[in-house]
Amino acid sequence: MILIHYGEIGTKGKNRAVFENCLIRNISKALGECAKKIRREYGRIIVFEENGKEEIKRKLEKIPGIENFSFARETKLDIEDIKRRALEVAKGKKFTTFKISTKRGNKDFPYSSMQVNEIVGEEIRKKLRKKVDLENAELTIFIEIGSKNAYIYTEKCEGIGGLPVGVEGKVISLLSGGIDSPVASWLMMKRGCNVIFVHFYNEKLVAKPNKAEEIVKKLNESQLESIAYYIPFADLQYEIIKEVPAKYRMIVYRRFMAKIANEIASIEKAKAIVTGDSLGQVASQTLENLLCIYDASSLPVLSPLIGFDKKEIIEMAKKIGTYEISIKPYEDCCSFMVAKHPATKANVEEIREMESRIKIDLDKIIKKADRKEYKL
Repeated sequence: MILIHYGEIGTKGKNRAVFENCLIRNISKALGECAKKIRREYGRIIVFEENGKEEIKRKLEKIPGIENFSFARETKLDIEDIKRRALEVAKGKKFTTFKISTKRGNKDFPYSSMQVNEIVGEEIRKKLRKKVDLENAELTIFIEIGSKNAYIYTEKCEGIGGLPVGVEGKVISLLSGGIDSPVASWLMMKRGCNVIFVHFYNEKLVAKPNKAEEIVKKLNESQLESIAYYIPFADLQYEIIKEVPAKYRMIVYRRFMAKIANEIASIEKAKAIVTGDSLGQVASQTLENLLCIYDASSLPVLSPLIGFDKKEIIEMAKKIGTYEISIKPYEDCCSFMVAKHPATKANVEEIREMESRIKIDLDKIIKKADRKEYKL
């Protein structure tokens, strides 16, 4: 069986069960037929494995809310059974030195953690003729004393932590074809948000937004169920080009993207807009220009990457598997027909005045969007 531990969920007090149940639902969706039964215990989730250890490991590593997990043996709350099971586990490993690490969550168990360490350690030392080394052991055997059973394992697989997707409601993520916005989307998943993707593309430059869809599919490995809107943006861009000087066009492009995202948020009942902005990284991300862009949104704008530099963002992109997709060649509509040296200190009143001259039906643009649903 698999022993799953969470971290932050354990601090949620009376709401803890809500978070635990959400995580259980997500685990069940991810594992499907790989798991035959899932149950909740205080402080842990137990999954009884059907088959496919490597497949289960690959999937659990991507689910927000899991701190770590282990492939374990379940035993009775009996010191003799614990000794026997620990010995079985040790026999299957190659090692010369070892230690026992016991965590006793059940204080009614008649032996302390230290006593369990000594009793089980002595059993393995005598039967297998191995040496105890508390500082640099080649093998650590972990024992957890639960409320109804004990669990024995030798390895902890790291999860990504955070909160399970779905506990914090829906957000709309403005997904470009670049490196930053997929990472921002993933970070919001890790904070419990259900992320709805909105991608704008210039259909005169890009026939289909295949790259963006590839990113959505990769991120869906963590979210498990996703919705994405792919919005043709060329007609609106040409209207903007007629009325707005080149040095301000990117700001106005992004303002209209924010307006459309707000409309989609109303349709999907989302509560915020997410961007991949990193302060000062490019011209559109100065404080003045971000003020101009965010001014177009009636909903809160969340920018989880705002304090990260490019190197840090690239490291996260590689970790979550979006980097190799993001660096593929792609015509980004935000850079279409903009100045070589864009404005860095735009004035919001001037931008609003330019924008007021642009006459276009946003509902008509949204109706042209391709809305797709993804399931793992």
